[in-house]
Amino acid sequence: MPRHDTLQKSGRKPGRRIGPDSGRKPGRRTGHRTGSRSRTVAAGFLLPALLLLGALVVYPIGYSVQRSFFDGSGSSFVGLDNYLALVTDDSLRTAARNNVIWLVVAPVAATALGLIFAVLTERVRWGTAFKLVVFMPMAISMLAAGIIFRLVYEQDPDRGVANAVWVGVHDTFAESSGFPRARPLPVHPLEAAGDGAFVTKEPVRAGEPVRLPLIGVAPGQMPEEARPARAPDAAPGSPEKITGTAWLDFTRGGGGRQNDVDPAELGLAGLRIEAVRDGRVVARATAAADGSFALPADRADGAVLRLPASNFREQYDGVEWLGPRLVTPAVIGAYVWMWAGFAMVLIGAGLAAVPRELLEAARVDGANEWQVFRRITVPLLAPVLAVVLVTLMINVLKVFDLVFVIAPGSAQDDANVLALQLYRSSFGTDADLGVGSAIAVLLLLLVVPVMVLNIRRMRREARR
Repeated sequence: MPRHDTLQKSGRKPGRRIGPDSGRKPGRRTGHRTGSRSRTVAAGFLLPALLLLGALVVYPIGYSVQRSFFDGSGSSFVGLDNYLALVTDDSLRTAARNNVIWLVVAPVAATALGLIFAVLTERVRWGTAFKLVVFMPMAISMLAAGIIFRLVYEQDPDRGVANAVWVGVHDTFAESSGFPRARPLPVHPLEAAGDGAFVTKEPVRAGEPVRLPLIGVAPGQMPEEARPARAPDAAPGSPEKITGTAWLDFTRGGGGRQNDVDPAELGLAGLRIEAVRDGRVVARATAAADGSFALPADRADGAVLRLPASNFREQYDGVEWLGPRLVTPAVIGAYVWMWAGFAMVLIGAGLAAVPRELLEAARVDGANEWQVFRRITVPLLAPVLAVVLVTLMINVLKVFDLVFVIAPGSAQDDANVLALQLYRSSFGTDADLGVGSAIAVLLLLLVVPVMVLNIRRMRREARR
């Protein structure tokens, strides 16, 4: 009998099976059970991480937000008073202003230097060694880097590298003073001229030796070429010249006579002397190693001798790097020194992925190196540059230890940043946990937009 007739007699429709599972839709319960089991396993793996994230991140954020609405003791609700203090308090305004400077200058400078280093090191044979040297500061902690640069920025040129270099360059183009703080005694034949110079009390005459004694110079700081002073001739000198001696009227160990050249006293070698008549300089001379000098009598006779102020000005000690005006740029310089290597390594990795044929094609078409760099290399590196820039911006908002270590106590208020103010407000001598919590919330709000931009950029890159 045909199968179709058999099925008709039995009342069953063709294609259907009769059995214990005949009423179920095939595969539905099995798929549901598998999906539920997968979600349970995923939740089991994620739960410890979520608990840790909640305990270390979510709860502190929530508690800080709540604490920012209470006073320092946490007993009284003060509303937005702690946030208003961020605007009205001078130190907090300075910290906010400095943070803006950090956000604008530090990431851009570090990224620009990293880009320059990454491009230039591709063209030198020892590029790998150079990259290693530039990246090495990343192996140093912020605290150690702060101590290093605290010494680099020392005011004394004998200790601070920055001022040693600066003073060396300055003294190459500007002659330094030979006798700072030198001065005459009241019994000396010299008196102050009012502008830092000294003049003789009486005009000089041909044939009369001139004595120019000074004190105030330590014998150990005398010029190396200084020799024992030669006493002026007692007899009248040449009528064609006015002669004299300039010397340090001080005998080491005591003794000696004022206004007289003693055997152990040294000549003021290199002292500049001018003859002035009617307000005009008519002659000049420089003291020899033994302090002796000579001026032409036809011009200097009857004139007053002047020791110009350039002989006595303080020696140039360099720049006050850690003073109120330069402390923030100085600390930013230390930060750039540390993080330029980080930017260079990331940009160098991106540069290695740039198609060389594009660069060569541009050169073949007549583009110079600057045009290749500006119109091809930089646009192709834009995603990498964005990553570096955003990473450094987030890092800059957390800068604390560099400022705390490098800036001296007298200039720390001028170098203050929000992270340092957070520490001072929360753990300082006049701690106010309400204000500290408000600063922490402000820092969070400043970081969130940067993170959102970074996440959006990463998503756009993933969709390409």
